[in-house]
Amino acid sequence: MNEEELLELYGLEPDDIHREPIRELLKQEIENRKSEDNEVLKLLCIMLFCIGNVEDTQLIWRAKRKNQDTGSYIDVQLLCGAGYERTLFYLENMDGGRHMRSCFTLNSASRMILLIFPKWNGSQTMNNITVFDICAHWKESYYAKFA
Repeated sequence: MNEEELLELYGLEPDDIHREPIRELLKQEIENRKSEDNEVLKLLCIMLFCIGNVEDTQLIWRAKRKNQDTGSYIDVQLLCGAGYERTLFYLENMDGGRHMRSCFTLNSASRMILLIFPKWNGSQTMNNITVFDICAHWKESYYAKFA
């Protein structure tokens, strides 16, 4: 499925009832080592971000860490679809608050969020930018691309 088909089927801000099929498509994209185009991977992450379920942070982090290209291509703010504070709380309290097994886990995602967002977008902070603002940005970008 390509970007245009995904947008037609689910829209950029899909209903929560589409969350599981989107998650499954994202898992397939993560496992697809032959894929050189990361546009579908990124769009699926954006869709999950817009749904805003904190548990999707783990899957979006896996997508971001798929390879070196996706590490740069998948924006870190896509980890915070449930909101900044809620996402940090979730990441820092996973596994009953136990430390994560390695530095290459979701614990590093929470550190990345803490380092980047206070300085995000020049003088703005994450507290001034809402999930709605980010979804609106992506909506404008994607619909301009396929208009």
